[in-house]
Amino acid sequence: MHDLTNVGPRIILGFGDGSVFVTESVLFGIMVATVIAVVLVWLGKGLTKSPSKKQVMAELIVEFVYNTTQKTMGPQNLRFAPFIGTIFLFVMLGSALGLFGFRPITADINTAFALSTITFMVINVSSIRALGLKGKLQHMCDPYPFMFPIKFIEMFSLPVSLGFRLFGNIFGGAVVMTLMFTGLASACYAIAKSIPIFGTIPFLKAGIPLPAMMFFDIFHPIVQAYIFTMLTMVFLSIEIMKHGDDH
Repeated sequence: MHDLTNVGPRIILGFGDGSVFVTESVLFGIMVATVIAVVLVWLGKGLTKSPSKKQVMAELIVEFVYNTTQKTMGPQNLRFAPFIGTIFLFVMLGSALGLFGFRPITADINTAFALSTITFMVINVSSIRALGLKGKLQHMCDPYPFMFPIKFIEMFSLPVSLGFRLFGNIFGGAVVMTLMFTGLASACYAIAKSIPIFGTIPFLKAGIPLPAMMFFDIFHPIVQAYIFTMLTMVFLSIEIMKHGDDH
């Protein structure tokens, strides 16, 4: 069950006068990153020419990430595959924490905007490295110089739109699940008052929420992680494209 008693994440640790603190989003984010690192290191250890089941799984994951990156960004941009795979796994697992009764870290606007800011920095730094500063400015003035202010605003609106899209979808799903569990608990209480034989056992929670949990805690995080990474790849491809390559 999702805990959304407060709109913001709970403070887990506070230091000094309380102005420096660690929220549950930070704590769970570190845990998710650690799990991803440990599992991937374990999958990558002991590789042989005669692959084991573990190695086959690792090769399938790597092949999927690289094939997806190649199809979306082209074979010349495969160097971005590790970044794309990491972002996908982190967003997916961080958004699926509700399955274990925790608040999804991407339901925290700070986490969503941290991820979109990282994407924004990777896109623009890679663009300047690929085109040069002059080429980047030319790209922003294409096809006419008066387009520069519009593309400048568009450039900085990217992390805002990515962050709000991810936060809004995951937070909305968490709110729906919270309302559902609260409503079912209230219904159980009302039934118990009318028909004492049922007692106060929350029997309505036994199976009714399962379809919603399957959607909001499993399918929905996968979809949102896919959308986030696909948008990242699309915008990254556009920004590192050499001036005039699309003509």
